[in-house]
Amino acid sequence: MPTGKVILVGAGPGDPDLLTVKGARALAEADVVVYDRLVSPAILARIPAHAERIDVGKESGSHPVPQQRIQEILRDKALEGNLVVRLKGGDPLLFGRGGEELAFLAMNGIPFSEVPGIPSAIAAPAYAGIPVTNRGEARSLHIFTGHAKDNESPKIDFESAAKLGGTLVFLMGVSTMEHICAGLLAAGLSPVTPAAIVENGTLPVQRRISSRLANIAADARAQAVRSPSILVVGEVCSQAQTLDWFSRLPLFGRRLVLTMPEDTVQPLAERLRALGADTLLYPCIQTISLPDDSALCTAIHRLYAYRFLVFTSRRGVDAFFQTLRDMALDARALAGCQVAAIAQHTAARLSECGIRPDLVPEQADGTHLAQAILQAAKPGDRILLCRSAQATQTLPDRLHAGGLEVDDLPAYETRALPGEASDAAFADHPPDAVVFTSGSAVDAFLHRSGMHPTSIQGICIGETTAARARAHGIRCTVADHPDPNALIDTICEVTKHGTF
Repeated sequence: MPTGKVILVGAGPGDPDLLTVKGARALAEADVVVYDRLVSPAILARIPAHAERIDVGKESGSHPVPQQRIQEILRDKALEGNLVVRLKGGDPLLFGRGGEELAFLAMNGIPFSEVPGIPSAIAAPAYAGIPVTNRGEARSLHIFTGHAKDNESPKIDFESAAKLGGTLVFLMGVSTMEHICAGLLAAGLSPVTPAAIVENGTLPVQRRISSRLANIAADARAQAVRSPSILVVGEVCSQAQTLDWFSRLPLFGRRLVLTMPEDTVQPLAERLRALGADTLLYPCIQTISLPDDSALCTAIHRLYAYRFLVFTSRRGVDAFFQTLRDMALDARALAGCQVAAIAQHTAARLSECGIRPDLVPEQADGTHLAQAILQAAKPGDRILLCRSAQATQTLPDRLHAGGLEVDDLPAYETRALPGEASDAAFADHPPDAVVFTSGSAVDAFLHRSGMHPTSIQGICIGETTAARARAHGIRCTVADHPDPNALIDTICEVTKHGTF
């Protein structure tokens, strides 16, 4: 078996959008991913389903997987012929042990390459409004490690550091802050030199504590600063209040749980993160193909007999056209009937398949869709509904009552995902809001999360979903339209008016 390869990838400082394009490409191609503690869960979510995951996370004073063993894992997995991605926070060669790992691989004849990552020493201050260099204030940047082996004090030449005249950034220095500040003061740096601590830099839970060099350590301790944090010392810290942009984002720090299926959640999650939200991807349901689609196949062969083909979700569109392709047919099969979509986002998916729907109601729900179809159809017309096996009866019942013949054929089914032991953590750290896009997701979330319904602020995509949530006792705000843009607008409005 030919030897594989190891790619050392810097995952960046925490914000998943700061993973480089080259790093994301390597991750997408990986057979094995060996990752550290500080790698963002959102980045770990990009690991291919087929790839083996190996957690070798370390933190100060706790090394469950020794460094030598990590290096051996990289070697052994590559010798099995795998493409191994070694995923490390920040930049893997800046005060990490990436260089040691590459040296070990070189010694063992393992092919390797390295993808740099954005270092927290630059990104965390930038997200906190601190430019690490600024003309007239700091024309140089100096990065130190505040970490030392065996709880020793870090060996820093404070005399030289105090004379550098630029910005000083200390990584991994939470436990040695007092020693670092005392060393700089003893070396002659002014006690009133601006300083700042940035905790969880680039993440929605980021905190900045601004002070002076003489007080920053005590202020940080008083506010219980924890790792990962960086200490920035220099005149540039005085810019923070003016240049802080991250904490001013409309959803900064809001913890939002997204319950939709894993294969549809990413676009919404990315847009919410861009607004500063802390998004927790928590899929509660999955949609799967039906084991027997013979009834749908028969209906497709008889589409000429239907006045309207009706879709109530993008998933229904996808399932229908997949069945069409499996039957060696294409959009021409729909030539004999009109097409209706419940909402604009469903209509957009139809357009991607080459179909412009004939009917889309102004209000996106089953009641208004039924009214629109009844106005366009004649008594006795036959209607084909292509939707979930778990859909409510509102739409077919109203169509039947209006004198139409209805074939309600499921194109897919929805199933709740099983719970996990960690799900009860919601009870201790409740989110600001939970986003629901279906009634089945409401039921599954309550089953899995351990949260009491009355403690949940729900953001629902439509009245049907909200009705299910309210039936459980969940407080709900409903988006004006059942689409991602309206959901985001609703979340921003709830935040603006202080409902959270």
